Amino acid sequence: MKISFRFLLFINLFAFIFLSAIPAQFPRPGFNRTRTFDVQHYIIRTSFDRIGKIVYGETTIKFKPLINKFKIIELDSEGLQFTSVKLENDNKELVSRVTEDKIFITLDKEYSANDLITIHLIYTSKPKKGVYFVDELKKDGKIVRAAQVWTQGEAAETRHWFPSYDFPDDKATTEQFITVNKGETAIANGELKEIKDNSDGTQTFHYYMPVPHSTYLTSFVVGTYTKIEDKYNQIPLNYYLYPDRTDVVTNAYGKTKEMMRIFEELTKIKYPFNKYDQTIVANFTFGGMENISATTMADTEILLANFSFARGSIEDLVSHELAHSWFGNLVTCKNWSELWLNEGFATFMEAAFREKMYGREDYIRKLKEDVAEFMIEDTYKKNPHGLFNTIADPKDDSIFDSITYKKGGAVIHTLRETIGDEAFWKGINLYLERHKFGNVESNDLQKAMEETSKNDLNWFFSQWVYGGSFPKLNVKRVYNSKTKELELTFNQIQKIDGLTPDAFILPLEIEIKTASGIKTEKIQLTKRDQVFKFKLNEKPVSLIIDKDEKIPLKTVKMQNLAVLSK
Repeated sequence: MKISFRFLLFINLFAFIFLSAIPAQFPRPGFNRTRTFDVQHYIIRTSFDRIGKIVYGETTIKFKPLINKFKIIELDSEGLQFTSVKLENDNKELVSRVTEDKIFITLDKEYSANDLITIHLIYTSKPKKGVYFVDELKKDGKIVRAAQVWTQGEAAETRHWFPSYDFPDDKATTEQFITVNKGETAIANGELKEIKDNSDGTQTFHYYMPVPHSTYLTSFVVGTYTKIEDKYNQIPLNYYLYPDRTDVVTNAYGKTKEMMRIFEELTKIKYPFNKYDQTIVANFTFGGMENISATTMADTEILLANFSFARGSIEDLVSHELAHSWFGNLVTCKNWSELWLNEGFATFMEAAFREKMYGREDYIRKLKEDVAEFMIEDTYKKNPHGLFNTIADPKDDSIFDSITYKKGGAVIHTLRETIGDEAFWKGINLYLERHKFGNVESNDLQKAMEETSKNDLNWFFSQWVYGGSFPKLNVKRVYNSKTKELELTFNQIQKIDGLTPDAFILPLEIEIKTASGIKTEKIQLTKRDQVFKFKLNEKPVSLIIDKDEKIPLKTVKMQNLAVLSK
């Protein structure tokens, strides 16, 4: 998921104005959910009352218990009115109890971990979240945009349109039957198996997604679209646009194939699914959402691609959502406190794509823009957190903040610079291969990077992942012309709190320029106050700290050079 370009316009303007030792080991509470069953497959049948904005649903759930003597299954469900809850192919109604956000179903007997159980639920919903009805748009009596129905699942909205285990640490295959009006198109996850004409004039689209995925990635979009078809190797690429706006396809999506190629080259893992759809919708809250194999995007973002001033940001949006195919969909955060493993990587991969396409300078520019946005938000954020987010609430969109996205991407860059390119990209491949089609936590990334780099990275993850904020450096410069010595005094002045360390460990390169030439010195900050001395035959003309932006997450304030002759 990516925030909208309209919000970024404001942030970047504000950023332009605004920017003229190991921390204590914090208790790391667990945010994983206790599972007593493993869903194998969902079959979801959906139709609609457009006027009443009602969803009619049937869901069949095949699952296996993870414990013996399993008798009660607990499913996430909000606002669903159940009319039938049965075992599949059994006319006997099961006893169920519905609460505000759950349905508890008592099975007909106790089951063991060897059993495969199938239950069938019929229900209706007038969803407050999860499914969004968009009315047609008229201008001068003419329909300029047809009505739409679309879903948004992340983080905890799927439960509003079908009963499920609505948490990222369980993955299942899905099958959808979506009944729509004649002339409409339904787009969903996986392969389109059939379009069936019904006797009442409607049509039913049947999709099958054979790759297990977390529930929040299950989606559909219903509307009037023109499909533009393309292909990358054997992967179908489909772009679903409004019939009168297909002109935007090249400017918005023209680099999709290059993005796929580059992401495959960098990760050494082929695109993992059987198609890739990109569909625009109206009134979308975010810029885009990486629904598995079927990304949904805001029309207000994509239609800006015909304007040169916005094209770069739309390119970042497209690459961000595609990058989630590896980081978020193939390998998924295990719980919402680990969301940065999805969003931080997708943000980093925006920059990585730019590096391959346009060079290192553009890569660094992108990272610096992301850091500027994070630093602005950090100045006023009421509830700061680390990348490992101990205050994550999946029912609150505040989890989708610049810490998770922008700081996350910058930290991944710094990890790359810390262990080196070869070890980093080998670590990425190991991380993805080891956990593909599964779930991850931050320590899984740390283990992979330690294996490929042969380094202990506990200090790195302690301060950058589990700690908060960023280092703020004040540098005093004194040159003694008699002793021919440059003295640099570093003070870390970031505010110390329970999350932010008093001193960050910072390996830094310092470029010192004199009239005779340039020399580079390497230092490592480990304390809040440190002094370093360097022999120089003449007064320095300039001094640059971290010229290559290996650690962009910092501010540096340098005092004027003082020259002593004693």
